Amino acid sequence: MSNPSLLENGVSVSRKRTALKVNGAALASLSFQGLARTFLSQGTSPLYVLNGIWPSSGPVPSKEDVIGGISAIIWSLTLLPLIKYVIVSLKFGTTEGSGGSFALYQALTRLTMADGVFTPAVSVTSAVGGIAVAKSSVENQIVPISIALLVVLFLLQQFGTGRLAFAFAPIAFVWFLLLIGTGIYNVTTYPGIFRALDPSRAILLFVRTRDYDLLAGILLALTGCEAVFANLGQFNAASIRLSFCCFVYPGLVLAYLGQGARLIVDGENVIQNAFYKSIPGSENGPLYWIVFVVAIFATFVASQALITATFSLFQQVVSMKSFPSLRMYYTSETVMGQVYIPAVNWTLMIITVIIVAVFSNLASLTNAYGFAVATVMFSTSLLLAVQMVYVKRWPLVIAVAYFLVFGFFDGLFWGAALKKVPHGAWVPLMIGLILMIFMVFWTWSKGLEDAFDGAKRQNLRHFISKEDKAPVGKVDDSQEIMEEVKEEEAVESTYYYVPTQNFSSKDEGLEIEKRELTRIPTMAVFHKFTGGRGVPHTFVGFIRQWPALPQVLVFLSVSMFPIARVAPENRYVVVKTRSLEGCYGVTYNIGFREHFDVNVNELVEVLCNLEMQYDPKNCERTIAKIKAVSSHATHIVPHYHVVSKKVDAGYLTFVVNWVRKYLIEEIYRRLTTMFPETANWMTSADEIIHVGVNATI
Repeated sequence: MSNPSLLENGVSVSRKRTALKVNGAALASLSFQGLARTFLSQGTSPLYVLNGIWPSSGPVPSKEDVIGGISAIIWSLTLLPLIKYVIVSLKFGTTEGSGGSFALYQALTRLTMADGVFTPAVSVTSAVGGIAVAKSSVENQIVPISIALLVVLFLLQQFGTGRLAFAFAPIAFVWFLLLIGTGIYNVTTYPGIFRALDPSRAILLFVRTRDYDLLAGILLALTGCEAVFANLGQFNAASIRLSFCCFVYPGLVLAYLGQGARLIVDGENVIQNAFYKSIPGSENGPLYWIVFVVAIFATFVASQALITATFSLFQQVVSMKSFPSLRMYYTSETVMGQVYIPAVNWTLMIITVIIVAVFSNLASLTNAYGFAVATVMFSTSLLLAVQMVYVKRWPLVIAVAYFLVFGFFDGLFWGAALKKVPHGAWVPLMIGLILMIFMVFWTWSKGLEDAFDGAKRQNLRHFISKEDKAPVGKVDDSQEIMEEVKEEEAVESTYYYVPTQNFSSKDEGLEIEKRELTRIPTMAVFHKFTGGRGVPHTFVGFIRQWPALPQVLVFLSVSMFPIARVAPENRYVVVKTRSLEGCYGVTYNIGFREHFDVNVNELVEVLCNLEMQYDPKNCERTIAKIKAVSSHATHIVPHYHVVSKKVDAGYLTFVVNWVRKYLIEEIYRRLTTMFPETANWMTSADEIIHVGVNATI
C-alpha cells in the first residue's frame, strides 16, 4: 500500500504546494498581469456609475450632492474593495495559494451566474454608448451594435484565451492610465471636488436628501471586487495588493473625482453621459476616439475574465456532484483553469442577448447588475465570518465584530438593490433561484444514488470463493507436469467460483450452486462513485452476466480534496487484495479544480511499484503480467436505472410519492442519460463498458 502518512490534506508533506512567493521584477510582472484578470471588471465601472446614481433623464444634481455622491463612492471603494477584500479577505487563502474551502463556498454564492451575464451586458453596452455621444444619428443602433459585439465575444470562447492573453494586461494598463490622466485633468477644472475625501460629505448627502436609492447607483462602483479573492490561485496576495493599492485604487479615485468635477462645472452637458462627456477635448477629437476604442477592448477583456470565471465555477460545481456532468474542453496545455463549457457559453450568450434587447434602458440593466453584486458581497461577509470561527479558529467575538461592521455596509447596499427588484433586479434573483433549486435537487438525487451504491457493496470474500487444485494429469507424470508449470507458469493452480444466484450470509448450511470463473488476459477498472469498503454493485452484476475474471482487477474510487490540485506523486493510493490474486483497491485523489483523468500507464506504474514493495524477490512474474494485460485495459462503470421507492409521509404519502417519482424517474433519470459521468473522461469511449443496474432510491 502506498504510505498514507505521505498525505496531508491530499498533498505531500515533503513537497507541499505553497502560495506563490515572488519579489522584485517577478512581483512587478505578476502585478502587471493581474490588472486585466483581477481588476478590469471594476476598472470599467466609471463607464456607468455616475449615470447609475443620477440618470441622464433626471435633473442635474447640485454641487453639494455631487461632492457627497463622489465621497460615497470613494469611501465605499475604501471600506469594501480595499479593506474588506485586499486587506482582510486575502488572509483567507490557503497555503496552497488557492481559495481552499472558501473557493467552494464562492462557487455556490456566485452561481447566480450574474457576473457572467451582466458584466458583458452592462460594460459593453455602456462602452458602445460612446458612439451616440459623438454621432447622435446612431443612437438607435446602440442595442444592435452591442448585441453584435456580444455574439462575437461568446463565439470566440471556443478558441480559448491563451493566444490573446498576452494582450490583456497592456490593454488594462492603458485603460487605467487613461482614467488617471483624464481624471487629473478634469480635477483641475474644479479643485474643490477634493472635499469629497471628507467622509462626512457622504453622510450629509443621505441626511440632506433622505434618498436611500442613491446607494443602488453607488454600488455599481464596487462591481468586480470579488475577483480580488477569486483570482488568488492565479496570482498571489502580494501582487494583488500591489496592483490595487498602487495603481487601481488611485486610478479609480481620480477618475471619479474628475467626473464629479466636470459634472459640477458643466452639469447640463455632462449628465447626458458622465463618462464620455467628461473626456477632455472635443467630442470628435483624437483623445475621444482613443478612449472609445480602448473602452471597447477593456470591456471585452473584463467580460472575457468573468465568462472564463463562470466556466471555472461550473467546473467546480460539477466536480462536487451538484450539477450534471456538462461536456468540458480544456483550452490550455499548461493552465488547468482554462476550460470551455459549450452548454454554459451558449446559455450565457442567449441570456445576455435577451437581457440587452429587453432592457434597452441602461438604468434597468444596471439595477439588475447591482442586485447581483450586492448579493455576492453580503454572502462573502457571512462566509468569511464562518471561516474565522470554524477554519481559522479565531475567537467568536472577532467573527461577530467583522460581520457586524462589513455585514452592515453590505446590508445597506443589498437593501437598496432589493428595492430595485420591480425595476430589473428580479432577473438575477430569478436566475439565482432557478439554479439554487436545481442544484439542491441534483445534490439530493445524486446523494440517493450514491447511498444506494454504498449500501449494495459486498465483501469480496463473501462473494467469490476459491479452491486450490493440482494440475490435471497422470499420477506418474505429475512431477513432470509440476516442473513444466514451474518453468513456463502456464497453468493456474487456483480456481475462483461465484454463486449462481443471490444469497445472504444468513443462509448457513444451505448448499449453494457455484459457477467457475475464467481468468481472462485483460485489465479491468471497476469504478466506485462513492468511497467505502466492499466491491461495487456493478462488479456483482458484471460477474453474474459474464462469469469471467480479468487477470488484473482494479476497484477505483475517487476522493476529492478541498485544495485546487493534488501532487502527482500522491495521485493514487493502492492496497492489494489478498483474497483474490491480481486484485487491487485504488483511491484516485484529485483537487476540486482538476478534471477526471485516470491514466492507465500511471496506474500500472503504481501497481508495479506496490508489487516490488510487497514481494521484492518474487515480483517479476506479477509485474510482467500486469504490463502484458495493461494494453487491453477496460473501464467498467454503472449505468443506474433509477426507480423511486415508496416512502411513508402520513396523510401526504400519495402526494409525496407522486412528486418523488416524477422528480427521480422523469427528470433525474433522463438527465443522467443525457449527461453521463463519463462525459469528461479523457478515456476513449471504446474503452468504457456501461453495466446497467436497477437502483431503487
